Amino acid sequence: MPKLTVRELIEEKRLSLQLDVLTGDRGLDRPITEPEIGSPGLALAGYMARFAAKRLYVLGETEIAFLRSLKPGDRVATVQAFFQHELPCVFITKGLSVPRGLLAVARERSIPVVRSKLKTAEFYSRITPFLQEAFAPRTTVHGSLADVYGVGLLFVGRSGIGKSECVLDLVERGHRLVADDVVHVSRRGADVLLGRGHELSHHFMEIRGVGLVDVKALFGIRSVRQQKRIEVVVELLEWDTTADVDRTGLDLRTTEILGVALPQVVVPLNPGKNITVISEVVAMSHLLRYSGYDAAKAFNERLLKQLGKQRELRDYLSEDYE
Repeated sequence: MPKLTVRELIEEKRLSLQLDVLTGDRGLDRPITEPEIGSPGLALAGYMARFAAKRLYVLGETEIAFLRSLKPGDRVATVQAFFQHELPCVFITKGLSVPRGLLAVARERSIPVVRSKLKTAEFYSRITPFLQEAFAPRTTVHGSLADVYGVGLLFVGRSGIGKSECVLDLVERGHRLVADDVVHVSRRGADVLLGRGHELSHHFMEIRGVGLVDVKALFGIRSVRQQKRIEVVVELLEWDTTADVDRTGLDLRTTEILGVALPQVVVPLNPGKNITVISEVVAMSHLLRYSGYDAAKAFNERLLKQLGKQRELRDYLSEDYE
């Protein structure tokens, strides 16, 4: 699992979260090992049975008001019980003043206390996506990713089969390049995969015989995008007359990336096949299925209905003895 330190979080989000470190340099190299962040809740009241000590915690107006309501001795005991765990970091929102005794205990335990001027809800809304991105499962795929009619098509296949040329043709037809050759994939939530290119090779393509091509410079800013959700995997294969190729689309193939099942379309290549138009059809067919219409199933149902009518006619005529 990737790790993030408190120092790295502060350096990355200091301006966005309006952060001010109250405990100096102590504990800033503590690792953050979980993406969850929350309120201590009942832990401040002494109930520690379900307390998750490795999370980041936020003290908002309610928690600060509760600590201030305690007698000095009780407040110190409560703060010591809270900070006895190896907390990565504690945030205080709304620019609230710190209850007396809290910073002394935090410094003693080398646990950073960081104050934000943001309201609690806004603080959560800004830091949560950052933590989810930092801890998202990741992998790298050899392929090319394009945005075709708003559908993320990931082209895969052996090196040199024509993935880059296909995507370049799609760009020339008005679609958008996301990544070529190396696609970095991260999972968000349970079933969303986001793909993006390498930071150094963003929007560059290698076309055999031509060399490197800067797609954004050639076709304009509208021809590229930074990232895109991967929705369909298009596998390009050499034409093989002995291979079993799906010709109806009734048996939908799937493939897995980071534990997420994705629709897979296998396209065998032979001279003269317009893979660009096929790719556009793949994207539009995916949109139709998403809206509830499946052409293969609709045709199959129409065929079965027609066969049923013919069977009824044969049965009727078989009983006509005149």
